[in-house]
Amino acid sequence: MSLSTTIARSLSVAAGTALFLVSLLAACSWRGEPSPPASTATPVVSPALGDSTPVTSPGGGTAQTTPVPPSPTATTPAPQPQPTPPPQPTATPEPTPAPHPLAAYTIDGLRSRQYPGGTIEILGTLDATDAYTRYAIAYPSDGLRITGVMHVPHGEGPFPVVILNHGYIPPEQYWPGADTWREADFLARRGYLCIAPDFRGWAGSDQGPNYFRTGIVIDVLNLISSLPSVPQADPQRVGLWGHSMGGGLVAKAITIDPRIDAAVLYGPVSAYDLDNIQKWGDGLPENTTDPLAPIYREAARDPAFIRLTSATFYFHYVTAAVQIHQGTADTVTPPEWARSIRDSLQLAGRSVEYYEYPGQGHAFQGQSWQLFMERTAAFFDTHLKGGGA
Repeated sequence: MSLSTTIARSLSVAAGTALFLVSLLAACSWRGEPSPPASTATPVVSPALGDSTPVTSPGGGTAQTTPVPPSPTATTPAPQPQPTPPPQPTATPEPTPAPHPLAAYTIDGLRSRQYPGGTIEILGTLDATDAYTRYAIAYPSDGLRITGVMHVPHGEGPFPVVILNHGYIPPEQYWPGADTWREADFLARRGYLCIAPDFRGWAGSDQGPNYFRTGIVIDVLNLISSLPSVPQADPQRVGLWGHSMGGGLVAKAITIDPRIDAAVLYGPVSAYDLDNIQKWGDGLPENTTDPLAPIYREAARDPAFIRLTSATFYFHYVTAAVQIHQGTADTVTPPEWARSIRDSLQLAGRSVEYYEYPGQGHAFQGQSWQLFMERTAAFFDTHLKGGGA
């Protein structure tokens, strides 16, 4: 081996050894450097939009600050225009059906209206007895002038009032007080102020609508409203008495007016209007010019509408005490009608006294009539005088 070659190899080995030693020393020096204290560690902070974030060098120094691009942040998106929903079809309300042209003459129709009455006018003195004075009177009812007879007991009063309602008598045969004068005399002598109205179309009273016999009911309820115009009358103590058609009137009136304290029905017509129409007709004359006549005649044949005008279906409204008198031999108003009124009142939970008179017809005679009126007076004494005579 030549000398030059030997020297070159020695230098190469020496250089490699030197390089190894330098690398070893550098590694030892780096491994021995202490870490930065925990208290000086850089917190991790989310950079704000547009800030620069410092970068720590491995040797603990701070490297050159490098701008950090803004990080995306959650932002509320601008409202986007929403498509306008197509208009929804609106439900067309069902049209309210027009009321029946005769709805005012149903029980509910009569209950919903007013009865203003007016002043009871004394037209003249008819006669005077040892117990009372009898007057001819008139009063207003729905624009009509209604006449009648009033018995006023002697004394200061005020007296409890009994309104006596006559049965059907052909108007050309009727006279004021017909069908009620004996009963009015009996009660007036016992301290009752008695009024017997002549219904619309009878005696001196004006003609007026009387569909389903409700016109005469209206006349009586307007009479009750007129009682304060009579100084001797006590409008807080009112009883009704009715015979035949008048008994049917009373049956309707007590379903309408709570001012009635006590009611007596004597041989009454049916409280179901269809019974009466089938027996006597609808009450309109054949040659009437009433524009509602066709509608009325149709309604009078309609059982569904007749229910709306019939007292028997409305006895739950009754607040008056009721007493019924019926002859077993009555062929004008069958006893079954009076019994049905009794049963319907009882079914409605209402107070009712019921008496039958064997062998008596539509108008009681003799001792049966006397017993009937004694029971009537005692009944009114209980409910209008508090039991006193």
